[in-house]
Amino acid sequence: MNTLPESCLWRDALPPATQDVPPAIADDCDVAIVGAGYTGLWTAYYLKRLAPQLSVQVFESAHAGFGASGRNGGWLIGGLAGQEGWLSGLVPDVREETRALLYGIVDEVKAVCAREGIDCDLAHGGVLYAARGDAQARRAALWLGELRAAGHGEADFCWLDRDALAARLQMAGAVGAVFSPHCATLHPFKLVQGLLAAVRGLGVAVHEHCPVLGLGGGRLRLPDGAVRAHWIVPALEGASGTLPEFGGRLQAAQSLIVVTEPLSPAQWDEIGLAGRPAFADLSRGITYGQRTADNRLLFGARGGYRFGGRVRWDFDPQGADFTGRAELMRTFFPQLSGVRITHAWGGSLGLPRAFTPFALRDSVRGVACAGGYGGEGVGASNLMGRTLADLMLGRDTVLTRQPWVRGDGTLASLRRWEPEPLRYLGYHFIRASFALDDALSQSPRVPGCLRRAVSAAADAMEGLMH
Repeated sequence: MNTLPESCLWRDALPPATQDVPPAIADDCDVAIVGAGYTGLWTAYYLKRLAPQLSVQVFESAHAGFGASGRNGGWLIGGLAGQEGWLSGLVPDVREETRALLYGIVDEVKAVCAREGIDCDLAHGGVLYAARGDAQARRAALWLGELRAAGHGEADFCWLDRDALAARLQMAGAVGAVFSPHCATLHPFKLVQGLLAAVRGLGVAVHEHCPVLGLGGGRLRLPDGAVRAHWIVPALEGASGTLPEFGGRLQAAQSLIVVTEPLSPAQWDEIGLAGRPAFADLSRGITYGQRTADNRLLFGARGGYRFGGRVRWDFDPQGADFTGRAELMRTFFPQLSGVRITHAWGGSLGLPRAFTPFALRDSVRGVACAGGYGGEGVGASNLMGRTLADLMLGRDTVLTRQPWVRGDGTLASLRRWEPEPLRYLGYHFIRASFALDDALSQSPRVPGCLRRAVSAAADAMEGLMH
């Protein structure tokens, strides 16, 4: 059953894994996980590695990796969104311990892939955040200052001038870039399928096409009954709004991707990206991309927000949103003007009101959850899966002592988003201000005073958003 759009590259020739005999649903278990994406699968994996005697069941409404885990841009980042704010408030010794933990995400995933025989086209080439024009260069300088204040050194984030960047990436209008080695690119659906096989091999029962209707009182409500569990782990990220218990605490926003046909060696000589580093620019509208293992250029950018934070998985590959992303990609890379777009798809990610991820354990209600990755969940979910496993097992470790962990929290403690229509109006107003600032910053004919005024207004909108 092909439940992702046919234009999704990751699923193009890689159907969902199947089992000859689906496992029976047990009425009772130690841990019941809702969602077979990265957070759910990583949590199940580390639980069974640490405590193989536990009975663990995973419930997925579609198939493993149906959501953002199977359709993202393939960035494995050694870090968390908003980490500078956490790190800058820590004493030096603790800060170094936390930085090592974050930077170690990529190596941990690589180690698991080696141990479990998971081939997900992983390339540890770092990430290039290109500055297209002077406005983005100023933004890069401010960001580097924040990074230094948070304890990141030159080996972790450094400035590449125009010539140094050109040796790695040829992007139109780029005057330099911030480079970090703490990132890899991969095939996200291959990672999902590898993790799925690994957890099944450890004895985890994964129930696909089995939606959960609600949770509470140590029980999951299913269409044909209920399951009791000592621990329940909602692991839904962008789809968290489908459970009423999350009540406006994680909102879904969309992101969309286009991919080219395979490019020739000569075309790649004109672009760069040897070693397959991830890339983005430093515009306010978030962009991202990679060179895939089969030599395509993948390019993505954040999309829209639906009223009420409704999740969205189905998109028209011929729609205007994708046309706009293809045009933006060709603005970055004019050398691709005649190249064919072969794949286009989108999905939903989870945005917390605080714009920072979290891991939470509610021992009274028997609930443990993590999320709020803001579109950077490939690596963050590994860290949070390890953290949730330690929290549920009552282990006092470096993972459970981090500032994003709420070891005695509740779902109610997560900050709510503003009610509608404020969310919808605010999102689109802020997005419009960001788009105007980005457009004017790339227009040399616009008077400098106007550009500065619009940029200041966009800064104010960003501050209001956070």
